[in-house]
Amino acid sequence: MSYNHPKQNGNCTPHFKKSARRTEKVQIQVQDDRTGMDAVTLKRALLDNLYYIQAKDENWATAHDYYMALAYTVRDRLLHRWLKTVEQSYLHNDVKILCYLSAEYLIGPQLGKNLMNVGLYEEARNILQELGFDLYDVLEQENEPALGNGGLGRLAACFLDSLSSLEMPAIGYGIRYEFGIFQQVIQDGWQVERPDSWLRFGNPWEIPRLDYIVEVQFGGHTEAYTDEHGRYQVRWIPERTVLGIPYDMPISGYSSNTVNTLRLWSAKASEDFNLQIFNSGDFTRAVADKVFSENITKVLYPNDQNYQGKELRLEQQYFFVSCSLQDMIGKYLETHESFDQFAAKLAIQINDTHPAIGIAEMMRLLVDVHQLDWDKAWNITENSFGFTNHTLLSEALERWDVSLFGHLLPRHLEIIFEINSRFLTQVRLKYGGDNEKIARLSLIEEGTDKKVRMAHLACVGSHAINGVAELHTQLLKNNLFPDFYELFPEKFTNKTNGVTPRRWILLANPKLALLITNKIGKNWIKNLDEIKQLEAFVADADFQQNWWQIKQENKQDLAEYILQTTGIEVNSNSLFDIQVKRFHEYKRQHLNLLYIITLYNRIKKNPSLDIVPRTIIFGGKSAPGYSMAKLIIKLINSVANVINNDPDVGSKLKVVFLANYNVSLAQRIYPAADLSEQISTAGKEASGTSNMKFAMNGAVTIGTQDGANIEIRDRVGAENFFEFGLTVVEVAQMKALSYNPYNYYNNNPELKQAIDQIASGYFSGGNTELFQPLIDSLKNRDEYMLFADYQSYLECQEQVSQAYNERETWIRMSILNAVRMGYFSADRAIREYAQDIWHIQPVKINLNDSQEHKVGVKEKELPL
Repeated sequence: MSYNHPKQNGNCTPHFKKSARRTEKVQIQVQDDRTGMDAVTLKRALLDNLYYIQAKDENWATAHDYYMALAYTVRDRLLHRWLKTVEQSYLHNDVKILCYLSAEYLIGPQLGKNLMNVGLYEEARNILQELGFDLYDVLEQENEPALGNGGLGRLAACFLDSLSSLEMPAIGYGIRYEFGIFQQVIQDGWQVERPDSWLRFGNPWEIPRLDYIVEVQFGGHTEAYTDEHGRYQVRWIPERTVLGIPYDMPISGYSSNTVNTLRLWSAKASEDFNLQIFNSGDFTRAVADKVFSENITKVLYPNDQNYQGKELRLEQQYFFVSCSLQDMIGKYLETHESFDQFAAKLAIQINDTHPAIGIAEMMRLLVDVHQLDWDKAWNITENSFGFTNHTLLSEALERWDVSLFGHLLPRHLEIIFEINSRFLTQVRLKYGGDNEKIARLSLIEEGTDKKVRMAHLACVGSHAINGVAELHTQLLKNNLFPDFYELFPEKFTNKTNGVTPRRWILLANPKLALLITNKIGKNWIKNLDEIKQLEAFVADADFQQNWWQIKQENKQDLAEYILQTTGIEVNSNSLFDIQVKRFHEYKRQHLNLLYIITLYNRIKKNPSLDIVPRTIIFGGKSAPGYSMAKLIIKLINSVANVINNDPDVGSKLKVVFLANYNVSLAQRIYPAADLSEQISTAGKEASGTSNMKFAMNGAVTIGTQDGANIEIRDRVGAENFFEFGLTVVEVAQMKALSYNPYNYYNNNPELKQAIDQIASGYFSGGNTELFQPLIDSLKNRDEYMLFADYQSYLECQEQVSQAYNERETWIRMSILNAVRMGYFSADRAIREYAQDIWHIQPVKINLNDSQEHKVGVKEKELPL
């Protein structure tokens, strides 16, 4: 069994190993074409890569060829910093490193970001122009690594960006899904999932590390024995072994020499095929093990509606966590002889419950493999791990059937039972025989089908537990984990989410970035608090006009994209009202839809009605097995089809669904938004990050008192925020009093008309059954309180229209939303994590050798 120690033969030496070879002074001449930053050298390097890597010359090269050649050219300029960061600074200086475990990373396209970070954006634009290509067209060739589902994965990507930009020592660990989140196609209004083969043309940003393969076991059974020292031990006899192959991607920082690593694991069979079976003629069974093993990293979040899907998801989670922990331990032992300093040198953060199995795996590695006694191993584990919770939805707090868990990970189930036994002993000492509290705290949920509670394991096995917005953290303490908070109050803390301004302003909205920079300089890019200086210009007529003009140009760009991709012609002077996010009933895209139908009915009743023209835009994906969310998508498209083709409506109202929402599309959408829809039921959204990205780009929010909406409202000013709906307390009170949606339905004529129209088949060609499941859900249960918030939402939308009619008022609101968003930078969030939970410090990466003048950070251009 290998634990990240490559074989020491030939030219293969362990990474970061202090050896005679590594300490020799070896003069390596790196050619200028690999590192040079001037335009002449860059062009020569680009053409060399085009010729020698793509095997094309200028006469035959496509835009994709130029993308690949430019990507390799930029990667060359990152490698020196990367090696300095990882090998010569972190490990040799023995600093504490953050290890970030996340099942998702929505890192987005990398070429534009890296060009910006190394200061070559304008040079690349000019060089490509000389060669007859437009940089924008070349950037469009990149296949986006869709290794995430939504906000969780994008937050992880923002955090990686901030860690590198702030020069924090860190490594991200995840899964190299062969197929990322599916490509969404809309057919007859329905979401259809297509495979996302993002690797089909290769990935120039990754480097496979085939000499650092690790082994991961599954199934089998355990055997107890007594070792030569008389100690009780357990041996795991696995049924099968899978290899984990690491692929490393450089994560560059803005105006920083730091290049951290994102290490993604790919599963491979221990033997590709059985030659004896192949020679017997059974060709399919000869490669069965290869197919079975590689399924683990085949696709992001396989549908877990059946047993096989659940098993595969647990396999995925354990696979990448085991690979990552073996990797961490291997790195640590290369420079340390004991585990005494492990928790002082490695901070391990688990991003939601997906990696929570890491706590049991760490105990297995320390106790079974490295022979530490239980108490010492537990002390190391608890002091190493931190747990970020991202959800208040009970269905998202993973619970695994004990039978499934024991079948797949028999040793880990034993370890979890032991953790639970010791933990509940402590609980009994504190609370006596309070069996109800003991049952609530137990890591095992009792019942006909016993389950392992992964969130409980994370709470018990971590030294820090944090929510991601002030309200969310309070709800964690009071509602979700009240018993754990009572037991471990010192563990709980809040870390409100943040997003990176480099991706979401500098790259996504370069015109706005230039306007900001011309007024206050460039320091805001790494210190977003400085953007508050723009408040001095909020009443300046010229500044207001420039701000408005940029927004209108961004809206026109989006309008052209909408026409090109959907065939719908929208009025770029209309109010762009946008809701883009993962589809879920609690996010209430269908509340927005009820408003749209109501507005449509008002226009139909009075075609000459004087209203603010609106273009209402949706985007987002539903989980493949989530039938109600997919039905909402169908309803949106059905309503859009009726409204957009009704001559009575004309340009007053348009409804658009933009398919296949991802990071690239988000960069088009956020800069063009006038109104940001953040309308989840109060108490359901942990934080939200689209609310931050919209506001940073000057969109005004309409939202409930949910997640980070509250903190955004408090910082931008209540007068610059459109608030509606029930509060968390009011939602709870109403449900306690047996909330009856029928009362709202019967007593609100406009609501009743909208619901009845949907039920009658008005938007479905007379089909009265199509949307009946949604109607029944709303009229009989309305779990997410749409009917209760409907009238408040309508009245708030009237306030939006009035404000938009007063251009100067709206521009002022837009400016103040953007310039008061400094707190919501991911940089602030990372500094808080680093100080309060991880206890890591910035490490200055000095390029103090002959290459410094070639790859040192130069003055950055804005990507215009």
